[in-house]
Amino acid sequence: MAIFEFIHIDEFSSTPKYRQLAHSIIEAIQKNKLKKGDVLPSINEVSFHYYISRITVEKGYNYLKSIGIVDSVRGKGFFINVDSIPVTYRIFLLFNKLSEHKKIIYDAFVKELGENAAVDFYVYNNDFNLFKRIIERREKDYSHIVIIPHFLEDDLAAYKLINTLPKEKLIIVDKKIPGITGQIAMVYENFEKDIYASLLEAKESLAKYNRINLIFPSHNYYSIDIVHGFKSFCQDFAFDYAVLDSPTNVNLLHGDLFITVMEDDLIILLDQILAKKLRIGVDLGLISYNETPIKRLIGNGISTISTDFEQLGISAAKLVMSGEKVQIENPFYFTHRPSI
Repeated sequence: MAIFEFIHIDEFSSTPKYRQLAHSIIEAIQKNKLKKGDVLPSINEVSFHYYISRITVEKGYNYLKSIGIVDSVRGKGFFINVDSIPVTYRIFLLFNKLSEHKKIIYDAFVKELGENAAVDFYVYNNDFNLFKRIIERREKDYSHIVIIPHFLEDDLAAYKLINTLPKEKLIIVDKKIPGITGQIAMVYENFEKDIYASLLEAKESLAKYNRINLIFPSHNYYSIDIVHGFKSFCQDFAFDYAVLDSPTNVNLLHGDLFITVMEDDLIILLDQILAKKLRIGVDLGLISYNETPIKRLIGNGISTISTDFEQLGISAAKLVMSGEKVQIENPFYFTHRPSI
């Protein structure tokens, strides 16, 4: 059946397969390869051809039906129900990892764009080689390429690769990257300024602690600017401080305060605090990067310093829709709770 030439299911993509199916059909209509009245292959045929479940195919067809693009008649199957669909945005979206925070960005981004945007979503797990393979194997003519650029290693090679992408299509999210030439759109965190401002807001509460410890693993994808901002604050206001590579077997002293950037490190630290029956916010202090609902509930609540993840997604979507080549600094918040 000729329609199978237009349907593309990418096993590497993190976009749900039912959405990939729907986007393929929408794109075929936009390119006049499918017309009103054309009958789609049966659920069983698509399932067999692409080795995907019947439930996935049915979900894709029902999604298209819910937005008025296809209709169905019992016994005759699904058919195209529109003359045309305006060409809006075809987006190649690359995230460094999946997490609760990244889901907030993704959901806000997709919601802000609306139903007419086709988003092909990929996750490269902070791995440059996987990132490179995903970039090089892309086939579609995307209107935009949106990237969260965090890498555990080979970041300079990654930045050079990003620099080869068409600047008129490129949007960088979350982190400024060096050496990018030309005018590009960007929404970013100002890591150095943000931690400095957050600690400044908490300064009165911090004054009761003898030393502030930042747990910042040497092998991680977070910006070293966090360390720079942390050290600047401690030096400017005469706080004793230390930067630790790991919370494992750390000497928990009364009067110390710890700041964690990694969720795994927070768990390790909490385990040690509980094992020694220390009281958070009394015997020692605790601040965690990145706000999540669970941090409101741990103990009497963990203080956090966090960017606005929802706003990151919204701002990135607005850059897609406006076409502006501007750089937007994302808002950042300190949330004070009894852990300090």
